[in-house]
Amino acid sequence: MIPTLEDVVRITGLRVDGQAVTGVTYTNYQELAERLLGLAVTRERSSLIPRMGLQASLGVAIARHEIGESQADYMAQMAKDARAALAEEEGAAADHDLRRFLILVIGNLILGTRGDPVSCQCLPLLEDLSSVDNYAWGAAFLAHLFDSLGTSSRVTGVAGFFPLLQVWAYHHLPSLGRGEPRQAGVVPLLRRWRFRRDEQSLCRQVTMIHDALDSVPFGHVQWTPYVGEDDAAQPWVERGRPYFSRDIWLHSFNTVVPLHHRLVARTLGLHQSVVEFPTRQRPWERPGRSFRGIQQETDWTVRVCEQLTDWEQHGREVVSEATSDEDYFRAHARRYGAQVYKGSRRPRDDLQAVVDQLLEELDRAQQMVGGASSSRENPGRSMLEGQLAAAVARAEDALAQVREREAELRAALARTTALEAEMAELRLRPEAAEVARWRQEAEEAARLRIKTGDLLTQLGEERHRCELLRSEMKGLERALALVGRSRSSVSRSSIPSGSAGHYLTGSSGRQRNEEEARRRKRAPEGSETGPRVMAPPSPRPPEGTRESG
Repeated sequence: MIPTLEDVVRITGLRVDGQAVTGVTYTNYQELAERLLGLAVTRERSSLIPRMGLQASLGVAIARHEIGESQADYMAQMAKDARAALAEEEGAAADHDLRRFLILVIGNLILGTRGDPVSCQCLPLLEDLSSVDNYAWGAAFLAHLFDSLGTSSRVTGVAGFFPLLQVWAYHHLPSLGRGEPRQAGVVPLLRRWRFRRDEQSLCRQVTMIHDALDSVPFGHVQWTPYVGEDDAAQPWVERGRPYFSRDIWLHSFNTVVPLHHRLVARTLGLHQSVVEFPTRQRPWERPGRSFRGIQQETDWTVRVCEQLTDWEQHGREVVSEATSDEDYFRAHARRYGAQVYKGSRRPRDDLQAVVDQLLEELDRAQQMVGGASSSRENPGRSMLEGQLAAAVARAEDALAQVREREAELRAALARTTALEAEMAELRLRPEAAEVARWRQEAEEAARLRIKTGDLLTQLGEERHRCELLRSEMKGLERALALVGRSRSSVSRSSIPSGSAGHYLTGSSGRQRNEEEARRRKRAPEGSETGPRVMAPPSPRPPEGTRESG
């Protein structure tokens, strides 16, 4: 399903008939913005105007979209403030203010961008204020919406007036239960609904909506939700009716897209026939997003004259020669029956849900056929039989797909089990070698620990020897110091130099004897270290102690 021109005109009240919103796109809108608005664009090669500056020029700079406030209430408040500002202006100043307000509404809502600035691409159409009402702004809005939706999964935002999609879903998919009725009977339909606030995270909301859309029963889709509406109170609907049931090209300056209404013929009360699904190939070349009238001045009335003629001739009427929807259901099942949606459920659960849904529809159709009159004059019997046959065909196709999928899963499970067994065997093979290697490493580590202990013991003994040598060196240093002092005092002392030398030598000998005794006490039994025989002191006095002369 897709939104159509009838959805746009009934929900928003925008006009979908009249002149196409097209013309010339320029490389620079500075001159137009200064002449018609009295404002400047954001940069030289741009068609954007800062929104806050635009609102400030209208005296509504403080207007903010409050939390929980609907778009209708927000625009009503802005319109009220703008009227108050316009009442104080007259002449050229009033025309400037009116164009500023129209640019704010058109560039921020109808043909809005994803950013904050406001586009002034339609500014040339506002030069003559008396002809503004002649353009099909609703058709331009639908073209802009189709183009902003795109087909890439990377695009997560929607440019333009997205509440249209919300209210469209409220009417066509009421089982989603996303909206709350506010005022019954008012028009446009946008005023009848209050948007329900959801406190869950955005990711969770998107997942829930995906799952709900994937599982909407066929009977819960409202193909013609506007039956019974009072069109007399909506003159804009009567004016746009010639464009409702048409395949037609939609125009919004450099955005020109086709509306394939034949894909949703059931919204016109017709049976859906088998159609060739259109591709994105176009009979004419449209520039990419980075070349939309900015690189060069382009007259789109000449560039797409064939598509513009199609709009002026109201397109082509949608007709259907199908007597039932059975062929369409079969074609759709063959093309999309095995498609796996991006919901949160597993593929088998998706297929099982489809099977259960189709079986329920089959039971309901059988009950309806059983309760209907068997008379051939009953006009509803053939329709019920067609629905029953379509449900049976879809159920058979879904069951066949489930069986094929189950066989594929079983084969994949068998392959996975075999691979796991092979991997387990390959893992067991190196385990013995790993254990032997770990054992060798443990033994090597034990040997290294023993060697380390021995080395630590030897290191302790060497440290002890070093301490002994250090103490002996200190004793020798003290003896040398005494000898040096005795040289200076021998001439004045009564003690002969020889006696002083023997005294020092004897003192040094006593210290060595004491150290030797301590070593013998510390040495273990059986040690080869024995008492050292101390050499007798030399009868020759130390050198340098003789008296001179």
